[in-house]
Amino acid sequence: MLLDTIRIRTFAAVIGALTAGFVLSTTSVAAGPIAPFGLAPQVATPMPTEEPDTDAAELPARFKRQVVAYNGGEAAGTIIIDTPNTYLYLVLGGGRAMRYGIGVGREGFTWSGVQQITKKAEWPDWTPPPEMIQRQPYLPRFVAGGPGNPLGARAMYLGGTVYRIHGTNNPMSIGTRVSSGCIRLTNDDVSDLYSRVGLGTKVIVLPMEHRADATSGRRS
Repeated sequence: MLLDTIRIRTFAAVIGALTAGFVLSTTSVAAGPIAPFGLAPQVATPMPTEEPDTDAAELPARFKRQVVAYNGGEAAGTIIIDTPNTYLYLVLGGGRAMRYGIGVGREGFTWSGVQQITKKAEWPDWTPPPEMIQRQPYLPRFVAGGPGNPLGARAMYLGGTVYRIHGTNNPMSIGTRVSSGCIRLTNDDVSDLYSRVGLGTKVIVLPMEHRADATSGRRS
């Protein structure tokens, strides 16, 4: 009799444990998916944040993205880099252009010419070219893409050159002459531009002694 009582109590304890486990499992399902039996739960790898640049809000109004009058002869979709005024224009057509504030090459590192966008990348890795390493041997040889990468959220590569139009993790450098020749925008702006242009887009880079006249469309 005593043995039967022990067996009944043991059976009841097992049932209680299973019931508690079932309640816990149903609670877990409500909170999130359960991994299949024998497999560990899979945790998604966090992606780089694409939150707005908080420092970009402090930029002067003239460097903030805006539609302006532009009556030049370039076809809609053309990018014009106004080096001396640190603006990038994306011609929209109909006498308008989207204007972005940019950072350009420091003294001795500006350039000019006509190129095309030959590659686009989101959160690109950065591998400094050999000539940059020679000038600045302290630079890292490789930086993986992400919020701390100097290329920022997007990059558009220009022909066979080492130059890019890219984002920046230092938005307060917009409007300055600080790069080794690349054109930088805030991460918000470069993401906007990236979404508007494709491979083959024509890019006109004006020399330091010339500027684009957004009102008349002339190059002075």
